Amino acid sequence: MPSSTGRGRRGPPTLHDRASGILLHPTSLPGPYGCGDLGPSAEAFAAWLESAEQRWWQMLPVGPVGYGNSPYSALSAFAGNPLLLSPERLAAEGYDSGRPPPPFPSDRVDYAAATTWRDHMLRSAFESWTGSSDPRFGRFCKEQASWLDDWALFVSLKEESGGRAWFEWDEPLRDRRADALEAKRRELEREIERHRFVQWQFDLEWERLREVCASCGIGLIGDLPIFVAHDSADVWAHRELFFVDAKGWPSVVSGVPPDYFSRTGQRWGNPLYRWDVLRDSGYAWWLSRLRQMLHRFDAIRLDHFIGFTRYWEIPGQDATAERGRWIPGPGADFFEVARRELGDLPLIAEDLGAVTPEVTALRDAFGLPGIRILQFAFGSDPQAPSFKPHNYPRNAVAYTGTHDNDTAEGWYRSPGGGGSPQTIQQAERERRFAERYLGMGDASTHGEGGIHWHMIRALMASVANLVIVPLQDVMGLGTEARMNVPGTATGNWEWRFKEGALVGGLAGRMEEMATLYDRAKGDA
Repeated sequence: MPSSTGRGRRGPPTLHDRASGILLHPTSLPGPYGCGDLGPSAEAFAAWLESAEQRWWQMLPVGPVGYGNSPYSALSAFAGNPLLLSPERLAAEGYDSGRPPPPFPSDRVDYAAATTWRDHMLRSAFESWTGSSDPRFGRFCKEQASWLDDWALFVSLKEESGGRAWFEWDEPLRDRRADALEAKRRELEREIERHRFVQWQFDLEWERLREVCASCGIGLIGDLPIFVAHDSADVWAHRELFFVDAKGWPSVVSGVPPDYFSRTGQRWGNPLYRWDVLRDSGYAWWLSRLRQMLHRFDAIRLDHFIGFTRYWEIPGQDATAERGRWIPGPGADFFEVARRELGDLPLIAEDLGAVTPEVTALRDAFGLPGIRILQFAFGSDPQAPSFKPHNYPRNAVAYTGTHDNDTAEGWYRSPGGGGSPQTIQQAERERRFAERYLGMGDASTHGEGGIHWHMIRALMASVANLVIVPLQDVMGLGTEARMNVPGTATGNWEWRFKEGALVGGLAGRMEEMATLYDRAKGDA
């Protein structure tokens, strides 16, 4: 990767600035340790972003992954993912890393193998730690106690049980009986301390990376899923905030209704909030969650923003989403409380899906930028007109695609039919319309390059304040580089780019576009 240019150096941008950035999850960074992390490769990527005049780095959720290795099914809404801790950084601090890493694939994350080796590495680091009286550690544990104590006990119990979900634990632990928890705190004291240590190290490494990014004029965008996983420390520790029964099973769960993409809808399965209980507490748990996100990020993408207006409630025993119903969300009351307690919040409303006038009104009442997806502009999506760049408002975040889409090249070359939601004829119509709209000319040569460059240029030239491009689209990669296929449980979240893949002219081309369309640091 190229070194930092240092040109126009200043602090991170705001969502009101005209800028652009890259979507890349840290696990996708290169390196020899099984998955990308917060170490030297992350700092090198920040330098590449600066050289490319990109002012934002957007990530997926950074919590400890749960079912299917999904960052959207994290075991905690507060804890950091131990897989993201850097072996190099720990070694530089004098910690023992144990045995050397085995050979890992360089283009995919092997979660099982990476987790096994990194867990051993972190155990060795903890055992070599001699600073339990370090005032920084004590201060961290005290400041983060509201979630850290529950998380450290939860994950220790989960490991002791062989990985079983908390609602399958013995009843006294499942139901958090005070005597049972106190006995386990004494029995597992060393393991609990280890998990506190890991989270402390995550916090230290994160702060280092954030400082590096800020010095490069780069802001970090985090992703906050509206719902949390059933098997999480949050639901176990705060059952009163969720619709779960006496045995811990959800009586109603989240999802979305049947639509063009799925005739039975999507059953996500997250337990739903008791918004009345949250409201009576002044939304205390949610405010803590937002504070934690703002500790790590300069802006936050609110996933499934429509759920704050209304959400699809599915009976817990149902296998599909067909028998669900719309239930009102907390609406403006939640955002008014959050703004009063935390100040103006740098939030991005992921307003995709069943958007109603109420959703738009809530977004606009708080001045939140909505999202525009260029891939959806050329077909029959009900929002397609608003996804065309000539219709963008300034207060918007425009993407070529997201982590749930195929890459731009993969989408363009998909023939349709088969397992695709499109027929062959629909896919062909979309392709031809995209070519005409983007001015591609001779489709056999793509004119100035692959369709990804035409899409990036269209977004960069738009009036939208912020443009975010998945790194796969900057690199012009196909379906093999897709991050996630919704509705599938295996093979997702694994893509990585290889060392040296960004050394060509990609930074220069992105810098040219950012400069040409007034999105560079010196242009804002």
